[in-house]
Amino acid sequence: MALQLRLAVGLAAALSLALPANATETPKRGGTLSYVIPADAPPSFDGHRETTFATVQAAAPFYSVLIRANPENPGSSADLVCDLCTEMPKPTDGGKTYTFKIRDGVKWHDGAALTAADVVASWHKIVFPPEGALSARESHFIMVDKIDAPDASTVVFRLKFATNAFLPALAGPQNWIYKKEVLDKDPRWYEKNISGSGAFKFSAFEIGQSIKGVRNTEYYQPGLPYLDGFVGIFADKQATRVAALRGGRAAIEFRGFPPTVADELVGALGDKITVQKSDWNCGSLIEPNHKKKPFDDARVRRALTLAIDRWAGAPELAKIANVHTVGGIVFPGSPLAATKQELHEVAGYWRDIEKSRTEARRLLKEAGAEGLSFEVLNRNIDQPYKYNAAWVIDEWSKIGLKVTQRVAQTGPWYEAQRSGNFDVVLSGNCQAVVNPLLDVQRYLPTYAANYGQFEDQPALDLYDKMLRETDAAKQRGLMRAFEKHTLDVQAHEIFLLWWYRTVPHHSYVKGWKVSPSHYLNQDLATVWLDQ
Repeated sequence: MALQLRLAVGLAAALSLALPANATETPKRGGTLSYVIPADAPPSFDGHRETTFATVQAAAPFYSVLIRANPENPGSSADLVCDLCTEMPKPTDGGKTYTFKIRDGVKWHDGAALTAADVVASWHKIVFPPEGALSARESHFIMVDKIDAPDASTVVFRLKFATNAFLPALAGPQNWIYKKEVLDKDPRWYEKNISGSGAFKFSAFEIGQSIKGVRNTEYYQPGLPYLDGFVGIFADKQATRVAALRGGRAAIEFRGFPPTVADELVGALGDKITVQKSDWNCGSLIEPNHKKKPFDDARVRRALTLAIDRWAGAPELAKIANVHTVGGIVFPGSPLAATKQELHEVAGYWRDIEKSRTEARRLLKEAGAEGLSFEVLNRNIDQPYKYNAAWVIDEWSKIGLKVTQRVAQTGPWYEAQRSGNFDVVLSGNCQAVVNPLLDVQRYLPTYAANYGQFEDQPALDLYDKMLRETDAAKQRGLMRAFEKHTLDVQAHEIFLLWWYRTVPHHSYVKGWKVSPSHYLNQDLATVWLDQ
């Protein structure tokens, strides 16, 4: 818990200067919020299955969760509040049992009553997914033994072992509550359909165009939502999104722009634009396909990371892209994150880039992969995917590699990864509530989205020991060993840079606060328009 509290204090300080001063204003009712979603469309509407913001920002307003990050303080992993429950529980049985009481009178959008059975069925789908259904965060709940509902208003989670990683994981914004009756008939129904109990009811969806919702007049949170409705406009081109904000066709883009765009909008619109900023629990990485030669060879993977000059690249890229910080696999604001000196001991972060590239060439020659030609699979999103790809392709050319790029829209991009149809893929590790012990699961072979298809029992053993460790110093030492193993010794993943979130929006948008994640605070229940 000490680690969580220290992290919460650091995040609160980082966010304090960015929050708009609207706490004393009286919210106004009515109006429709128009916002842009920087994607062509979500791959599916199932929050349990998907890892993309495109799904969250499109469908979160339609759903409820059990607990959530406090919308007034969304950057703190220690400030968690009830949504469907009545009060935050105190664990019993030595920290292994959590009992939640569910609100009375909660209704599904079709008018039926929501009960503890629905909550349990939803969490079973997340923690113990049935055959054929994918749960992207199943591995976040390896500590969970049983989930049951002793009565219609009580849900009990029983853990295999106590860990302070559990509650922040439970508060994940994609952990939407689905209807048991629907799941019993078809656990994949929610991939193509929307029906929830959230602040807004589904109104319309046009592929590649928009998604719409209208106020749920029977919402269980008193007085919410303030809006009559919303329109989420899909726009994968940055220029289109900027033009929409500048021309007033959209009020906000929740994911974030590079600083130059924020400056441009403020320059054009003055105090009509408000800018909120935060460090971002999101980082870019290159994932080699271990099932394709020569990427099954750790020497080749290690050469790829050694060729990249992160220390020189970060400040230049930060001028034009929403990347910012050189770091390892742990969010830089965390006590578990590597120091600069510790990073210098990891391949790809050495002080001397020429020494690093000389070693990269030697490894390629030793592996018989000199002058290697291959393709990078990339997502059709400007920020920061295309910028990162241009950068690393240029970096790799400096050690004689010949690299091309294949750009795919969000759905085909995910499908290519799931089918293994790629050499290396430019992807990311974007998490919600900052929870380092679980956030680094992206680098485990058991992770649901292990598209690199690697196996590594030593990494699993290290991680299991770290997850159960309660001594902060020992836990930090285990994290350093895990990071070294993952990024250097095996180079399963090639981490690039951490992102930085800059969200310019029309100043009439109130009731929304920036966080270190573009997944958090997306239910829109507290948003209101001052116009």
